[in-house]
Amino acid sequence: MSKFQILLEDYQKASARLEEVLREVKNDIVRDSAIQRFEITFELAWKTAEAYLEEYQKVRCASPRSCFRELFNQGVIKYDDYWLKLADWRNATAHMYEESVADELYAELPKALEKFKELDQNLKENYE
Repeated sequence: MSKFQILLEDYQKASARLEEVLREVKNDIVRDSAIQRFEITFELAWKTAEAYLEEYQKVRCASPRSCFRELFNQGVIKYDDYWLKLADWRNATAHMYEESVADELYAELPKALEKFKELDQNLKENYE
C-alpha cells in the first residue's frame, strides 16, 4: 500500500469516528470529544491530500491551506473558502479556552463532516 492509501484509510476511520460522536446527545464531554475528533480528522485530511498530490499529481504542498488550494487547482475539489475556514478553526482549537468558542465550533462540525466526506469521495474517484 502506498502512503496515500494508508492515510486515506486512517482518514476514513477518523471521519467515521467524528460522525459517530456527532450522533450523541450534546453535553460538554461530547462537545469536547467531537472537537478533538475534528482536529484529528482535519490533520488527516490535509496529510492525505498532501500524499495524494505528491504521489498522483507530482505536486508538493507544505501546509493545509496550500494543499487545499492545490486540490482546487487540480480539480479534485471545487473551490470553497470553507476549507480555509476549517484550517482557521483547526488553528483556533489549540487556543480554545472559552466555552462560547467551543460551542460555535461544535455547531459547525456537521458541515465540516460533509466536507470531509466530499474530500474522501473525490480523492477515491481521482486515484482509482
